[in-house]
Amino acid sequence: MKEKCRQPTSLTLALTALCAALYAVGAYTTAYIPSPWGVGQFRPAVVIPAFFATLFGPWTGGVGAALGTLICDSIKHGTLYMGSLIAAVPGNFTGFFLLGYIMKRKFTWGRFVLASNLTLTVGNLIVAFLYVFVYKAVYAQALQMPTEALLMLSIGLTVFWFVTMLPFVLLITPPILRAAAAAFPGIVSNGVRTHSLRNEIPKGTFALALAVPGAVMLSTGLATTYTPFGAYLSTNFSGTFTPTVMELFQILFYASGITLIALGLAVLGARSFLTR
Repeated sequence: MKEKCRQPTSLTLALTALCAALYAVGAYTTAYIPSPWGVGQFRPAVVIPAFFATLFGPWTGGVGAALGTLICDSIKHGTLYMGSLIAAVPGNFTGFFLLGYIMKRKFTWGRFVLASNLTLTVGNLIVAFLYVFVYKAVYAQALQMPTEALLMLSIGLTVFWFVTMLPFVLLITPPILRAAAAAFPGIVSNGVRTHSLRNEIPKGTFALALAVPGAVMLSTGLATTYTPFGAYLSTNFSGTFTPTVMELFQILFYASGITLIALGLAVLGARSFLTR
């Protein structure tokens, strides 16, 4: 059953502007920490639009994320950045609009965990493929590589963003959502105010949401190092997977895999990892 929580248009606009401003500032603080390919950034600030989308709905989260990423990227490049307009804006809008839409229809914390995994995957796929195939390869004409190489680069960027964003969204967003619901009960939905983190998310479910992606990342790292998969990448896509990139690529998979698995095990072993 869909939960209804009406809020004035003026409040929606103000919250959307606040989301955009906070996201722009938060994203800019890590704007110079790139992926192994030198494009795409480390962005834990995704917790900001995730917070606004879950608490105030799809339009606030989606539009706020789209504007925030455009502002951040344009400030970084000193001009209106077309790469952001073509790729990051639609990807951020779609991902956080989808998160807000799913959570607005029915709020539970278990649903939040699943929706976070889904929307980070969808949003990052859109950004990566539009950036590589449309902006870099067509608009900017900067990549002269076979389609298969462009596909591998897009998947690599998607994985990088997903594994570096997921822990922040799952571990940081729920506590600040609960804190905001307690501080401002009049402007949030009844579901966020009344649903209990501790009662609704079994430790096993929450731990698996972190550990399973971690196991996939770790397995990919091991496959890159100890199977023909690594040689296949470095041989067939030497322009994309250079020796330096291959080293960083493996470090990314090992570090993210071990970190996510460790976080999952820590959650599983904690007596009380979430509060009401």
